[in-house]
Amino acid sequence: MVGPSRPQIVLFGSSIVQMSFGHGGWGAILSEVYARKADIILRGYYGWNSTRALEVVDKVFPKDAEVQPSLVVVYFGGNDSMAPHPSGLGPHVPLTEYVDNMKKIALHLQSLSDSTRLIFLSCPPVDEAKVRQNQSPYLSEVIRTNELCKTYSDACVELCQELGLEVVDLFSTLQKADDWKSVCFTDGIHLSAEGSKLVAGEILRVIKEAEWKPSLHWKSMPTEFSEDSSYDLVSADGKETVNSSEWTYFWEEQWD
Repeated sequence: MVGPSRPQIVLFGSSIVQMSFGHGGWGAILSEVYARKADIILRGYYGWNSTRALEVVDKVFPKDAEVQPSLVVVYFGGNDSMAPHPSGLGPHVPLTEYVDNMKKIALHLQSLSDSTRLIFLSCPPVDEAKVRQNQSPYLSEVIRTNELCKTYSDACVELCQELGLEVVDLFSTLQKADDWKSVCFTDGIHLSAEGSKLVAGEILRVIKEAEWKPSLHWKSMPTEFSEDSSYDLVSADGKETVNSSEWTYFWEEQWD
């Protein structure tokens, strides 16, 4: 492990997590915002549902790890909410089982340490027409509807309220965008850069508003090696150096 040790923020979920560093993704945005403050660690698994996640959660997050994450952002539900395949195969998970799986995942993560915080992301909507249009010839028909997505999203939000966990309602968040179906997705399911901005913005809002001690809001966290140095860039008058450790002018968007 490289040093100095930083707080760990782990993104744990299915393809929306695995792909979150591409297409201007929300994982990449968080990594930029938390540069020199925390390490953003990706644990994303394309195609997974909550049942597969529960099977390995103790391997991804072992209780005896020397360092435990400060924050885990959890997303499962999109694949669970797919309509069941006639064969009984596939990623669909019945609603009650999905809720039970997510509760067990939450309880395991809460047991890692007293200072490990959680944010759950609920099931987002889809562009149903584009999903049908992009049907792969190599896969059996994928049936995703916003009726099912909303049912699983609502169940996730309700569970988080029951457990006192922070949650981002992605089903509602993405639909706040004008023309959200064409703006928020690359293929009707996975997030575009604009969709990811909405997700990142909500995650950052939740972190800022959460009454966690210590705060995990990026502005409240120390910046690594931020002391002034004679090796910094020289000011225009040539009389002193300018500390650049807190500069954010190069961000595409200035996040709060």
